[in-house]
Amino acid sequence: MTRVDLNSDLGEGFGAYTSGDDAAILSLVTSANVACGLHAGDPEIMARTFAMAKVNGVAVGAHPGFPDLWGFGRRRMPFSPDEIERLVAYQVGAAQALAAYSGHRITYVKAHGALANLAAEDRSVADAIARAVRAVDRDLALLAIALTAQVPAGEACGLDVHQEIFADRGYTETGQLIPRGQPGALITEADAAAARILRMIEAGAILTAGGAMLPTPIHSICVHGDSAHAVATARAVRVRLEGAGVTLAPFRP
Repeated sequence: MTRVDLNSDLGEGFGAYTSGDDAAILSLVTSANVACGLHAGDPEIMARTFAMAKVNGVAVGAHPGFPDLWGFGRRRMPFSPDEIERLVAYQVGAAQALAAYSGHRITYVKAHGALANLAAEDRSVADAIARAVRAVDRDLALLAIALTAQVPAGEACGLDVHQEIFADRGYTETGQLIPRGQPGALITEADAAAARILRMIEAGAILTAGGAMLPTPIHSICVHGDSAHAVATARAVRVRLEGAGVTLAPFRP
């Protein structure tokens, strides 16, 4: 029987500002990547999100990004790999503390936004993230974008690496995410996203914009929690996969 995780990026509000419907998403996903305060989130939101995840039986991970509240962590910033290593360590520590405070515990780390995209193509950045995770807690897993430099970097550090694909993003012919703002980057129709995900799970491969299939292990599926169609997409993916006999469960309980 096929088993896969369904994750979402949550806790991405800040102060009085909200982003997405975390409560609804937490009733659908099996893992939640919680913002750590630099691209989004704050101690109040982190504690609340971890507590809600625990009530829903949802596994949680740290979701570190660039310190870019204005740009939601989606702008590349000129930090060195050593600086990135410390930025990630700082955020993982914050997530561990707030999760413990809320009676939960983080079990993995997933980089956010521009930091994740940079690490997908730049091995030195991917290595910096992996070193930070190992330094803080070598028992934490790394949730990596499938078929990118994040995977060998995590493995080289001796981390437990799991690969994810995206329900609401399109792929280039090399298996990279199509940059936001370009045609085909975002998949906004929930049923289309769900059908596409089932096809990838059944094939064990990433479906590119041109129709090619690139084989890869698939341990987790991401639905971005900040989008207007997040809840509908997560629900459609869950219903489609379960209807096909796929078991949804955390990759790292």
